[in-house]
Parts: sequence; structure tokens; C-alpha cells
Amino acid sequence: MEIENYVRNILEDIKKRGIDAVMEYSAKFDGYGGDIKVSEEEFREAVDSVPDYEKEVIKRAYKRIADNHEIQLNRDRMRIFNGSIYGIRYTPLERIGMYIPGKKPLPSTVMMIGAPAKIAGVSDIIITTAPMDNGKVNPYTLYIAEMLGIKEVYKIGGIQAIGAMAFGTGMRQVDKIFGPGNSYVNEAKRQVFGITGIDGLYGPSEIMVITDENSNNDYIRADLDSQLEHGLSSKAWLLTTGNVPDNIGNSRVDIIVCRNMEEAISKANEIAPEHLEILASSPMEIFSRIKNAGAVYAGEYTPVPAGDYFLGVNHLLPTGGTARFSSVLTVDDFMKKTSFADVSRYDFMGDRELGIALANIENMPLHRKSMEVRS
Repeated sequence: MEIENYVRNILEDIKKRGIDAVMEYSAKFDGYGGDIKVSEEEFREAVDSVPDYEKEVIKRAYKRIADNHEIQLNRDRMRIFNGSIYGIRYTPLERIGMYIPGKKPLPSTVMMIGAPAKIAGVSDIIITTAPMDNGKVNPYTLYIAEMLGIKEVYKIGGIQAIGAMAFGTGMRQVDKIFGPGNSYVNEAKRQVFGITGIDGLYGPSEIMVITDENSNNDYIRADLDSQLEHGLSSKAWLLTTGNVPDNIGNSRVDIIVCRNMEEAISKANEIAPEHLEILASSPMEIFSRIKNAGAVYAGEYTPVPAGDYFLGVNHLLPTGGTARFSSVLTVDDFMKKTSFADVSRYDFMGDRELGIALANIENMPLHRKSMEVRS
């Protein structure tokens, strides 16, 4: 309740006082009091500062991400029946906002959000990110933004960035906010939902590794440690039907020894981790029985960090057990689905009695009349 009220007070202040409040919180939390919008000169300076080799790395990684997301694009679907047309229309969102952590920059997240947004056809993308200690935005973030044609980047982080995007403070309001953040950012996203859309509430990073007696211990140790690198609140589980590797380097790993693979799979589905890595034998057979996970990484050459950076699968994933009902970020998250119908007289009159009968069941006489008046 304490964080809820704290965030609510800041959002209410931004709603009431506008850009003045945003600037005050920016100075207080980010130590920045300059212009909030990145200038063309700063863009040029950042792009020029990125070495050519790293530009090529980013372009190649982005192509892999884009290629893997192209297959997700849905088209309008129609059914023609009795002279009528029924269907679903897919329409891209018009304006989205990316929240990109700035104090510990995650430029790869710009690609993970930007690729499906561009493929969906979003026409207007902005970025908010806290400036670094020198008052500038991470140059890699700006280079990727420039590569994606994103011209609006704002030096705002934290609660104030979420408020600014949701209320249209210092910028035009966005239709939906995307991106990970700390507990304050998550709470701010939760509170502005309804004023604007949100992609989800991303908690601390999680990794689960399923192993057996044939698994490579060096891989197990390295992969568990990789996600714990995100911070002290990150979580790691080792589910094994074999021996526990010597020198698991981190006491924060929750080790669960299972009697058999059936028990390991059941436990994995119960926990519903963000990342599930399968280093046991027959990984695809195990994968076929996994119901609850944000993402599954099968086999020895599919470590989670590779997915974070270059494999091309998305790294914005449900956490905290929400993989039981939530999904990885996809192109669909950047599109609205609208049902439509264009009904012929023949089709309508042929089954009108169904609607009239249901209106009677629900005691909705004006609903009934709307159907009865047509002849």
C-alpha cells in the first residue's frame, strides 16, 4: 500500500501541475534539469560515437529479431455465409511509448519493442529514458532509435516518464506504454492503465533450468548465474533428476531434486517461470509437456542470454507466475482487433427468431423490437 500511495501522489501531481511537476521529479530522481527532448545534434553525436563494428552487430541482431517476428503478423480474416460477411480486422496502434531503463541502459529492449511495432505498422513511436550522469541518453539507445526512424526521445525516467506518456505531458499522449522497469515504474503502469494501454507488468528476472544426469555442469552454472546478474531480486531454480553440480556459484539458486522428469515438468508448470531452459536429454519432448513458461529455451546451444540479445525471440516476458495466463510480447500487442459484420437480409431473416427468443429470455424488449422492426 505504501508504494501504491507514493506513486499515486506523484501521478496526481503530474496530472495537476503538468510539465513543471515532471521537471521537478526529473531533477529529484534523475539529477537532470535540462531540456527533456533529445535534439537532432545529440542524435548525430550519439550515432557518430558508435563504432562501425558495433553498428553492424546491432543491424545483424535486429534483422534476426525482425525475421522471427514477421511470421507473427496477422491479416484480416473473413467468413462469407448466406450472403453475409463476418470477420476480424487488424489495425495497428497509432502512437506507442517505449519505457527504456536509463540508469542501467538496455538498448536491446529498443529492438525487442521496435521490431514488432514496426512490423505491425505503428506509425508513431516515442522513447522515454532517464539520462546518464552526463545528462545524455545512452548512445546505443539513440543509434537504434535512429535506425528505426524514431525521432522523439525524451530524457525522462521513472514514475514521471509513465505519467508524461499517459497524460500527454510535455508530449502527445500515447495509446499504449511498453517496456520493463522497477517496482515504481510497474506500479505507475498499473495505475495509468485505462487512461492508456500497457503491455504488462514485468517483475524481477527469472530463470529455471531443467537437467538430468547427462547435463553439462558448466552450462548449468553459467546459465543460472546469467539471470541473477540482473539484481538481488532476480530468481533462479534448478530442477534436476540427476546430481546437483558441484559449486553452484550462487546461494540464491533454489535447487529442487526430482524423482523423475514427470515431477520436474509438473513443478515447472506450477512455478510458471519467465525463462525455462531445458538442458536435459530429449529437450523437445519435455517442451511438448510444458504449459506455463514465458519462453522455453531447448538444448545446449540455446542459453537464455542468447535469447536476450541475438536469437530473435522476444525478451519481454511474463514474470512472477503470470505465464499461467500471460504471453511473450508479440506483433499482436501492437494491433487492435475489431470484429465486423455485414449481414444480408436473407441471413438475418432466416435466423432472426434466435435473437428474438434470446431477448425474451433476458427480458430485453427493446433489443427484441430492434430485430422485429426489420422486415
